[in-house]
Amino acid sequence: MENLVIVLVHPYSVLGGCQGLLRGIAIGLAEKAYRAVTFDMRGAGRSTGRPSLTGFSEIHDVIAVCKWVSQNLSADRILLVGSSAGAPISGSAVDQIEEVVGYVSLGYPFGLTASILFGRHHKAILKSPKPKLFVMGTKDGFTSVKQLENKLKSATGRVETHLIEGAGHFQMEGPSYDANMVGLIIGFVSSL
Repeated sequence: MENLVIVLVHPYSVLGGCQGLLRGIAIGLAEKAYRAVTFDMRGAGRSTGRPSLTGFSEIHDVIAVCKWVSQNLSADRILLVGSSAGAPISGSAVDQIEEVVGYVSLGYPFGLTASILFGRHHKAILKSPKPKLFVMGTKDGFTSVKQLENKLKSATGRVETHLIEGAGHFQMEGPSYDANMVGLIIGFVSSL
């Protein structure tokens, strides 16, 4: 796995999402000898520009970071990991980046309300032939377990799910779940 880099895509910038929310997962992966990269999408942290409401401009940010990772870190394999709104954004980039070998979603917002903003992203990840893991809390306020199952029925390629009993959407973004997320990501990487 020496040529693999895990690129972590943070939650919705408009609601304060930034790479700092994924730093704990990145550190946990690094402690297990995995290379991980976090970054701020446009308008988040010290990044310039303005975030878009639907996340379509941010797809270009993900592609640019993956290109940078490939060129500067000698990575010929990239695992994209998106958290919350970062999941549909990175999911839309998966098939646009040759080096991406798999995808992990942490709390993909498939629910009705979230679909108003991110619904146009769904098709990209569902039709991607690349291996996918969807991690979700059973108390997610944006997507019910039934909504997740119904959406994934139309997915192509290898699709796995992991439900975290009793966890809400924003709980999974908290540091108390970082070690769990690291373990799930590493388990998925070993199956690629």
